Amino acid sequence: MRLSQPAATITIPDGMPEGPALARITHLAIGAHQDDCEIMALHGILECYHHPGFSFGAVTCTNGSGSPRAGAYAALSDEEMARLRRREQEKAAVVGDYGALVQLNHPSAEIKDVRRGDLAADLAEIFRACRPRVVYTHNPADKHETHLAVGLTAVRALRALPPERRPESVYGCEVWRNLDWLADREKAALDVGGHEGLAAALIGVYDSQVAGGKRYDLATLGRLRANATYFDSHKTDRSEALWFAMDLTPLVRDDRLDIADFVLGHIDAFRRDVESKLRRYLP
Repeated sequence: MRLSQPAATITIPDGMPEGPALARITHLAIGAHQDDCEIMALHGILECYHHPGFSFGAVTCTNGSGSPRAGAYAALSDEEMARLRRREQEKAAVVGDYGALVQLNHPSAEIKDVRRGDLAADLAEIFRACRPRVVYTHNPADKHETHLAVGLTAVRALRALPPERRPESVYGCEVWRNLDWLADREKAALDVGGHEGLAAALIGVYDSQVAGGKRYDLATLGRLRANATYFDSHKTDRSEALWFAMDLTPLVRDDRLDIADFVLGHIDAFRRDVESKLRRYLP
């Protein structure tokens, strides 16, 4: 593939040649930062883990240079941090048995300038090389602006594909802002139970973050458990771990849908639900 950043890398953990490795991808995650795919797309990793005929691919869009750091990592320069973060992402790909890992190495500030078009061009190149059935990316109500830019660019890249090449399912996953507020009928509750050890191992490779001031290991496993327990107040837990996503498939199937209206419609539905209950019980 021809990618826009000279330092972009493609890692194939099992050593398969690049073309066939990318062509076999059935589940693809497009995340902004190193560790985003492991946090938000655990469902896809587990679906493919040692599963014949399934293969997970991860795309990390930024170079990791702006990551927070403390303790043993506090003195690292941006360049050193970027190298370390890329190595950690490669370790996660080995732990998770990924079919392919693409690190695009964009500066975060450039990704947020969507007029540049570099990220969109890279994603188009990736979609020429693989044809995933399921795509995971950031949800368009995420509060992190780099996540938002990546998720929206991913949706636009998918819309640019011919209809017959578009994935069966597209999930906008929670990270920086959970999706508990979505109406249950609109919420994709992705079951990721039964593999807590693997989930912990995938986050654990990011020691620069976990030991460097951000306990993503505890927070991620805690949210998985909390989502499962608090999903339904009147039934016993159907799973020991859930991750929530906004189903973005309608946006990819129908180009006429306005993305902002689609997302704001979910927010309006949440407001109406809260208001109806308030009116019912207020004197």
